Amino acid sequence: MNPSAPLLEFSGVAKSYGQRLLFRRVSARFFPSSISMLSGANGAGKSTLMRIAAGLAHPDAGIVTRNVSAGSIGYMAHATFIYPSLDARENLLFWARAAGIPRPGHKADEALEKTGLRHCAHEKAGLFSRGMAQRLNLARLLLCDPRLILLDEPSTGLDPESRAMLARLMLEARDRGAAILWISHNPEELSAVADRFFFLRDRTLEEGAAPC
Repeated sequence: MNPSAPLLEFSGVAKSYGQRLLFRRVSARFFPSSISMLSGANGAGKSTLMRIAAGLAHPDAGIVTRNVSAGSIGYMAHATFIYPSLDARENLLFWARAAGIPRPGHKADEALEKTGLRHCAHEKAGLFSRGMAQRLNLARLLLCDPRLILLDEPSTGLDPESRAMLARLMLEARDRGAAILWISHNPEELSAVADRFFFLRDRTLEEGAAPC
């Protein structure tokens, strides 16, 4: 693949639910080594667009091009995708093995270390606070060293220290060549991190300047 080619591209994408049009004529390209912020009002369709980007929903019109394999996409949604009866490490081992990731034990320990969860690796995930569950969800995302990272309000439930850790890890992923699309209800928090700023409004996607 051309290293300068976009990892994700929307071309004239549209989506409706019943008679309600969410968005139309959405076109954008997301390149390696970039962090793009996406914001918009509640109900504008941000999460739907993210699910389309991940391949978990289909547009009614338009084309979505992903120049990465499915195993190189990391998607962090509102749901944490963790199993409460398993401990933190067991959760990561399950996901690593399900994805066919080599050396699952090593990758699980590495992800726990990166997200500050090594000390509670053997605690049941069902006992975690929302913030701890989000950290484990982030650790799950990091298992496959994703090249395309899709974050749907990942800072929900995180304290300031954890939000700083999230930003640092995403900057490291960007520096390794990942393209990151990040939904935030607080765009000001990403003004020092993101390279590009997109706004879903008036049923389409617009690129603009960093929020003040």
